[in-house]
Amino acid sequence: MTASTAPLPTRDDLRAQFPPLEQGRAYLDNAAGGLIPTRAIAAVTAHLTRYGATNAMPGHRPGREILALKHRAREATALFLNAAPEDVALAQSATALTFRLAAAFARLWGPGDEVILSGLEHEANASPWRELARVGVTVRVWHARQPDMTLQVDDLAALLSPRTRLVAVTAASNALGVTPDLSAITALARAAGAWTVVDAVHAAPHAFPDVQTLGADFLTFSPYKVWAPHLGALWLRPDLRAGLPWSRLDFVPAGDVTGLEHGTPQFELLAGWLGTLDYLRELGGHPELTRAALDAASARIQALEAPVMARLVQGLLAQERVTVYGPQGTAGRVGTVAFRVRGEVPEQTAWRLSERGVDVAAGHFYAAQPLKDLGLYPEGVVRASIAHYTTEAEIERLLAALD
Repeated sequence: MTASTAPLPTRDDLRAQFPPLEQGRAYLDNAAGGLIPTRAIAAVTAHLTRYGATNAMPGHRPGREILALKHRAREATALFLNAAPEDVALAQSATALTFRLAAAFARLWGPGDEVILSGLEHEANASPWRELARVGVTVRVWHARQPDMTLQVDDLAALLSPRTRLVAVTAASNALGVTPDLSAITALARAAGAWTVVDAVHAAPHAFPDVQTLGADFLTFSPYKVWAPHLGALWLRPDLRAGLPWSRLDFVPAGDVTGLEHGTPQFELLAGWLGTLDYLRELGGHPELTRAALDAASARIQALEAPVMARLVQGLLAQERVTVYGPQGTAGRVGTVAFRVRGEVPEQTAWRLSERGVDVAAGHFYAAQPLKDLGLYPEGVVRASIAHYTTEAEIERLLAALD
């Protein structure tokens, strides 16, 4: 059967592959971490059963097989990003990789240099760059405009200068769901001679990143937000790798991206990530894992999410006691909505909903700057976040429980 005629699995078919959904609860905390399909769980179990904690060693057969697994995981991650494998690093978290990148920048920059952080950032794409102040770099914040918390390119233009070295911006706010105009932002930064580092952690589950079109110089995402085990990934623009002096083991050549992958890889989690990518291949209706297969999966995810997101946003806006933060509609956002219920602190609301079988999140979610700007820090907000397996019926459960 060809990809063009392969029947696409229904939402029910997809949901059947996620064991936690069988518990009868409405899981609406996908922004914190996605659920994992059975084939990824089986891949982790199979790896540990066959290899235990055996390391990648070319001198024996199991070691060679694990080394091949590592290469396959890097190649598949590159497909996910539409990149070359040699430009992709995999490690325990996007946060760890970003701090390692910041340490390299600290060897390049100092007094007189400037970085700009967007006002929507998760601290994983803010705190590492604030660390540069220790070597004399000036750190500026590009605040989002209220009340809808959008980033205006004109405001960035006013902050850019010949001294700007880096602009850090999210592809989607993990707290508010806001999606900035990345193409305009990266183009403006590049014209000013600055690099851009894009945090695609929250955006990746909703629209797979394409580093060939975004215009970024660095990009991070977390496979565990894309229905895989806990891993982080970093892409670097190819022509920049050799000139970045990151800390590395002495025998690793300069510019070799493996120098950023400190320590022994989590091989069983790489196996699980490959299992998830195979699930995504099937979701897109393709017989093989290719970039076209992943493009099809991303488009299918957006189609599945669209009506669910619309009902989530519209339903919360219609609640008399609920205040929604961020865009007051579906435009300019992904399926993540931050809100508060009048008369309750966020944790009370979340626990009350959880007691009724609806699991949402409460807090600041490491998005300190936007919630400070809104006057909602540190208590934060209630956050409901969907994935492609979320149903409109689950949204109705949330709305009914709020009522």
